[in-house]
Amino acid sequence: MSENSVVVRGLCKQFDGFALDHVSFQVPKGRIVGFIGENGAGKSTTINLILNELKKDGGEIEIFGRDHTDAAVKRETGVVFDQCSFPEVFTARDVERMLSGIYPSWDGKLYQAYLERFGLPLQRAVKHFSKGMKMKLSITCALAHRPRLLILDEATAGLDPVIRDEILDILLDFMQDEEHAVFFSSHITSDIQKIADYVVLIHQGKIVFEEEKDVLLDRYGVLRCGKSMAVEPSDYIVRRETGVSMEYLVKDRQAAERKYPKAVADSASLEDIMLFYIKGDMSCGD
Repeated sequence: MSENSVVVRGLCKQFDGFALDHVSFQVPKGRIVGFIGENGAGKSTTINLILNELKKDGGEIEIFGRDHTDAAVKRETGVVFDQCSFPEVFTARDVERMLSGIYPSWDGKLYQAYLERFGLPLQRAVKHFSKGMKMKLSITCALAHRPRLLILDEATAGLDPVIRDEILDILLDFMQDEEHAVFFSSHITSDIQKIADYVVLIHQGKIVFEEEKDVLLDRYGVLRCGKSMAVEPSDYIVRRETGVSMEYLVKDRQAAERKYPKAVADSASLEDIMLFYIKGDMSCGD
């Protein structure tokens, strides 16, 4: 039995003006993997390839140890996109009638329990739902057929912090079963920072890193100093220049603090790390 719910190896897809370039990463069973990167970095393209909504040009995708095109894989995967895809005239009851005929594992009692938890009415048309209500309905439907893998593509985008927290709590509840896994794409790095076990950063169609979140937060740092201070290229990953100072993203904050006592070494958030890689000068660091 595979220890990974998802394995992506050397995934390639060519478009006019953009290419997904030999993307590789894993989603371990029992873990939440956050997938971060700027808009247009390749997050949605990667997810659509995993879901077989797009045809890959090269590489391999396995889900539960099987090829991602296996029909059984789809039945065991719950998917939530950034927009609700149900017809606007449907009610939550109509949605259940449709999906219960598609998924043999559909659990009507679980569906009703989530509707009640989220305060979603059964008989109101989807067109009268707020954005937050539509997203809650999408997540309810994804969970009601009892998937082993949950894939979310910008599911918390545009939602207020209260609703986002509700959704993150649902994901943590889902992960109480160690056979489950979540692959969560978002440009809201604070959401990823709250719940992810691993983080994958993609930039311009290439994977920059795949790392445990706690390692990123515990060890990485931002070294700030005057422009006159010399920092050896081997001591940082990427740098950027501000109006009056230099800032360096370092992999070992404590070591940098010891070596450069006149500089300030701060902790780095996921947002800091992502912005350094995207906007920093990569020409000098390792």
